[in-house]
Amino acid sequence: MNKGTDKVNYRHYEIPLGSPVLALLEKTGSAEDLNDYDHPDSLHFHNHLEIGFCYYGNGLMTFDDKQIPYGSNIFTVIPRGIPHMTGSSDRIGYSWEYLIIDVNGFLSDVYKAKPHLSSQLISRINRQPHLARAEDQKETAALIRKILDVMRNQQELCLEEARGLVLALLIRLARWNRIPPQAWEYPHHAGTTAIISSALDYINREPGHPFKIEELARMCHISETHFRRVFSEYMKMSPVKYINQVRIRHVCDELTKTNDSINAIAARTGFPSLSTFNRNFRQITGLSPQQFRKHPELYTPNLPSPPPHP
Repeated sequence: MNKGTDKVNYRHYEIPLGSPVLALLEKTGSAEDLNDYDHPDSLHFHNHLEIGFCYYGNGLMTFDDKQIPYGSNIFTVIPRGIPHMTGSSDRIGYSWEYLIIDVNGFLSDVYKAKPHLSSQLISRINRQPHLARAEDQKETAALIRKILDVMRNQQELCLEEARGLVLALLIRLARWNRIPPQAWEYPHHAGTTAIISSALDYINREPGHPFKIEELARMCHISETHFRRVFSEYMKMSPVKYINQVRIRHVCDELTKTNDSINAIAARTGFPSLSTFNRNFRQITGLSPQQFRKHPELYTPNLPSPPPHP
């Protein structure tokens, strides 16, 4: 882990139903917000592959304790589970767009009749990150830009077109990794964060489930003791605290977006009792559920919520 960074954040992304990719478009900034963008707390990892294209700007990409300079017209390919951070040193500003791809789900679906092939491709693509100049990898860069444009324009049959382009892109990335990696390989942290990604995905998908730590550890194929240690090391909080924070995040969403009673919402949270629900809600938000519903602006959330952009 980066020696100067205490916390590694997990960012959970949901691919839209029926879409082969989540496109995060027009990620731009200026001198006024670069300090937030550079904040060391932004060291993070994802549940899916992230491909970023930088139109302009410059700075450093941080991977664990390795820093790689980047500039305009470059693209990055970062597999799930690899801690990284994008810092900008250009006071003029920056512009990025991103593609988020569920490599495992997408290729497993495409190659249902060839599971061995899909497994090989998934292993290659998730092996290591890449940072490349578009002029050096023209065809790959063109595929990335084309997918972004297809998702931006939303013309008839755009998802079918994007599906074919995504497959072509993933095949090209698999070819990059056909030779065992050396300088860019991150086997320890990539493997470690990938271990807990399954549990993190499940917690975010089903916050009301009555989770048992033993169950989450079994899902990750490790012992409960090892799971607690790895989880706490990377999330900087215990599994139970993380579960409670995710639940309260969902409660806040329901309190602001629905007219359901607080008792009904509490019953769906997974907390064992109303008193436990109320206690956790106040500990995390500083407000009662009633106060939050009336004045949500009084609370600035600091919860494990997926941001709009990587």
